[in-house]
Amino acid sequence: MNAGTFFLSLLAVVLALAVVLGLAWVAIRLLRRWNDHVQGGGGDGNDPPIRFLRAMAVGQRERLTLVEVRGEVMLVGVTAGGISLLARWPDGPMPDIATTPGRIFP
Repeated sequence: MNAGTFFLSLLAVVLALAVVLGLAWVAIRLLRRWNDHVQGGGGDGNDPPIRFLRAMAVGQRERLTLVEVRGEVMLVGVTAGGISLLARWPDGPMPDIATTPGRIFP
C-alpha cells in the first residue's frame, strides 16, 4: 500500500467519523427538544420545567433536595423507598436558608 492510498483511506475514516458524530449530535438535540415539548417545557426550549437547586445528604441513602417547578420552590425528601414533599414556597422569594441553618421549614 503506497502513501496516497493510505491517506485516502485515513481521510475516508475521518469523514465517516465526522458524519456519525454529526448525526449523533443532531439526534441528541432533537431528542432534547422532543422531551421538553412532551414534559411541557418553556416556549423557547431553554427553560426546563424542573430545575435542580440544591441537595444535602442526611444519611447514607437519604437526602433533602430543593427543586424549582415553574417558579415554585419545593423541598423534597428523597429516600430509597420514595420521595416526599416537605415544604413549598409558591411564586414568592425563597427564604434565605443559608442565614438560618437550623430552620428549614416555614
